[in-house]
Amino acid sequence: MPLVLWVLCFGVLDTVLCSYSEDQCSWRGSGLSQESGSVEQISLHCAEGSLEWLYPAGALRLSLSPRLPTSTAAKGKSPRQVTTCIKPSSTFRGAQIYLERNGILELLLSETDASLRPRVRCFSWLPHEKVALFLQSTLHQDISRRIAAFRYELRGDWNSRLSLPSSNLSMEGACRPCNDTEILMAICTSDFVIRGNIRTVTNDVEMRESIINVSAMRIHRQKFTLFQPVGKSSKSTGSIHTLLQCGVKPGPGSFLFTGWLHFGEAWLSCAPRYKDFRHIYEDAHQAHENPCEVLLD
Repeated sequence: MPLVLWVLCFGVLDTVLCSYSEDQCSWRGSGLSQESGSVEQISLHCAEGSLEWLYPAGALRLSLSPRLPTSTAAKGKSPRQVTTCIKPSSTFRGAQIYLERNGILELLLSETDASLRPRVRCFSWLPHEKVALFLQSTLHQDISRRIAAFRYELRGDWNSRLSLPSSNLSMEGACRPCNDTEILMAICTSDFVIRGNIRTVTNDVEMRESIINVSAMRIHRQKFTLFQPVGKSSKSTGSIHTLLQCGVKPGPGSFLFTGWLHFGEAWLSCAPRYKDFRHIYEDAHQAHENPCEVLLD
């Protein structure tokens, strides 16, 4: 059972409920007791979590200072950059979200955009930069039905091979095949490593993504249960997301799918054909250049 703590927030809000479970936390507060024009200061130390602001009034400033997953700090190194993503609820109302970077505000999510297109917004920042999310309440005569809520993720181990359908993180080279070094690193550091076949590909034009339905032949690693057995069959199936612009199509043969978990969904990083991966891994193993050990079929 997650540990639940009552925390006083600088005496501006009466009390908020903050629950913590390992690297996840949630913040829930109300603006009814917040003074007009005041700014509530909140520090987010979790790598993942959620925020729910009931009856927004005044403003919230969320300082980003996460305890990143252990894989990020491997070998004692700091991440080259931190990626932050927010996913507004489908009923997000009553506030706008700004990115504050080194004292400069940039609109990240307007109330109108949240109601029309509740898409994920992502941005990257360097560890030495001072970054915060600034939530500014919007003026309404009736605030009783307005709740500004979103989920967030902060990661320091996402690399340039992962591209998400938000314009400020999508890269022109995101669809190119991974090179040998990227494939070997992806096998060792990804949230999931699955050998499988492509069953179908579904394109979502509105969300600008393709969903690859995969039949898994072997699960080398998965951070959470993304692939599960179906019926009496021993094979597991699951879905992997990627950018629509990459033009993924069903094809014969088996692939080694690698990638990251993003708001509970699997997102593709590298996906070499399995026979090509075997050659790459065996050559690296003979040269003692493989970064980790993988059991081959």
